[in-house]
Amino acid sequence: MNVTLVFPPFYLESMYNLPPLGLINLGTITAMSGHSVSILDFVLQIRTRQLRTGKYIYDDCAGMILEEDPDVIGFSAQCTTYPAIIKIACKIKERRPRVKIVVGGHNASFVDRETISAFPCIDTVIRSEGEITFRELINSYENGRDETGIAGLTFRKGETIVRNCDRRLIDDLDDIPIADYSLVPPLTEYRDACELPRSIAILEVGRGCPHRCVYCSESVMWQRRTRMFSVERLVREMHHLHEAHGAQCFLLAYDQFTANRNFVENFCRLVIQDKLNQLPWYCISRLDTVDRSLLSLMREAGCESMCYGIDSGSRKTLEFIRKNIDVEILHRRIIETTDEGIVPTLSFVIGFPEEEKADIDATLILSLKTGIQGNANPLLQMPTVLPGTDLFFRYKDKLVRHVDTYFSLGLEFDEGRRLQSDDKLINAYPILFSSFYNIDGKGLSLSELNLITTFFPLIIDLYPKSFLLLCMALKESVSDLFLSFLNWLKNRKRKQSISLTAADCYMHFTDFFECLLRKSEISGWGHLTDIVKYETSSLKVGEFSPKNKRSNTDLYPTEKSRPERKKNVLVAGFEHNIPTIVEDLKAGVFSQEYPVDPVWIVFLHEDDELEVIEINDFGKDFLNLCDGSTNIRDIANMLYPLYSQDMDADDFVKECKEALAMLSDLKLLHPALETGPK
Repeated sequence: MNVTLVFPPFYLESMYNLPPLGLINLGTITAMSGHSVSILDFVLQIRTRQLRTGKYIYDDCAGMILEEDPDVIGFSAQCTTYPAIIKIACKIKERRPRVKIVVGGHNASFVDRETISAFPCIDTVIRSEGEITFRELINSYENGRDETGIAGLTFRKGETIVRNCDRRLIDDLDDIPIADYSLVPPLTEYRDACELPRSIAILEVGRGCPHRCVYCSESVMWQRRTRMFSVERLVREMHHLHEAHGAQCFLLAYDQFTANRNFVENFCRLVIQDKLNQLPWYCISRLDTVDRSLLSLMREAGCESMCYGIDSGSRKTLEFIRKNIDVEILHRRIIETTDEGIVPTLSFVIGFPEEEKADIDATLILSLKTGIQGNANPLLQMPTVLPGTDLFFRYKDKLVRHVDTYFSLGLEFDEGRRLQSDDKLINAYPILFSSFYNIDGKGLSLSELNLITTFFPLIIDLYPKSFLLLCMALKESVSDLFLSFLNWLKNRKRKQSISLTAADCYMHFTDFFECLLRKSEISGWGHLTDIVKYETSSLKVGEFSPKNKRSNTDLYPTEKSRPERKKNVLVAGFEHNIPTIVEDLKAGVFSQEYPVDPVWIVFLHEDDELEVIEINDFGKDFLNLCDGSTNIRDIANMLYPLYSQDMDADDFVKECKEALAMLSDLKLLHPALETGPK
């Protein structure tokens, strides 16, 4: 039979897309049974402009699918793309009624009856694990039979909806054939379409989750069982993807990757032994399943980045979502992770229906504390109501449509807006499309939550120290203060709507801070002004390109050298000992008072990294004179009356040359330029 598998259209600029591994697995096992298989990835085709967005996108998708002359069409259904699947399926059935349309995936698995009942265009829903079920279904169609007796299917038989028994999960995942990536375009095409630096492949490590978080469909989908591919199978597949398909990086797909320490250690050691550790990989972890020694081994094996699901800083909220995790170890884990050279992404969720404002603020405070540590990527979201979850069953009668959360974006095909027909469909079937809906909470309005999740990550990245200390000094709610900042900025810029960019933070946050100081009576916190200046200086130095190069240079300074400070170097003075205060903040110490202790700080931004160096008065004056127009002897002559301490003039010139060499080694100066022949 001719089988066409479809990854439905989706586009969100901030997200890159990778080959659809689930469909590749289905295609591989189906082709091995002798059927003809094609895979259409409409997400990629949007990026490569083979598929146009606009009001007729679904007509175009249906036409492209029918060009494959399929007997059976299989769709992979996730929350965001479910409306698109329904619309495309209906258009296909209008043109070719006899073609079989099958839908599988998380979303469809939990609303199987509702889908079959509402949409005659869908013939069959595959629930849960699909590889064996799909193969049996195609073979049954090939032999002129229907879906009767095939475990894991829900289908329509006349006017009746039939729900066959659940299928037993595959006991040994190694029985699944290695995915045939030749069914999809080359990894380089995905890389180039998404402007990625490397070709990335998904490596499925395992399936399942034993936990019972109220918002997660993963554990329900896999019946709260956990299964993993063998270490040997995974490493063999890494070799295959690298050598046969050019994979340069791997996304390890499994939420419980670090749950079994012995498994992780064996995986890492075999990767190192097979010299695959030059290929970076990304994984997902829980805070309580790693420590410094395991992180060190993972880094040696190639782990470059990992995601920690923090969720909340409120113990009450953690109890509500049934997440048994100790957030007290968070700071230690971040430090251990970044010390090993691994970049953590930290995921937070605010706006659960039982949360008070204090619970939301506790999460925002925790996120600011992680921002103080630096070198981490914050991810802040509102809850998504996924079918099959406890959150869905508890609140499905209280769903409202007010704001689009992160996992309801991607169907904005009408010049940046969602198609009206999609909105009409979503409005008509809240149970089927619950991920597009919200649940009102006790703490903040949905509009306020949306503003915070959209814009507060900028504060976590850019001004975490200043904002947290300002809240402490003013004894102000974090959410209230942030919303005040957004409204203040809106009025200042005379905008019709609220928005925030990194440039807005850099240009306006200091003024907002000073405005608050004028209006408030703050006792103590004299160092707060210095902290704001410190974080603003860190941003300012990042404005300048660190890649300016000079020609005709001499690396060895002579008396005729004209040293020039790089543009990506900034020297700033502070009334308080900023390095000490920053170390205290990173250690979780938030003192209200610090003695006056002036320091000079050099900020260097190079290769996307910020370096902060404390210097003395001589270093400050020396750097300020390095403007590219003055040679080293003239600089020495200007500094001699201030810093010579009765030193001989020639000896002082030697001291200045040594200082010049040291500052050059610190990459604060351009290589020395000559005024003429030596």
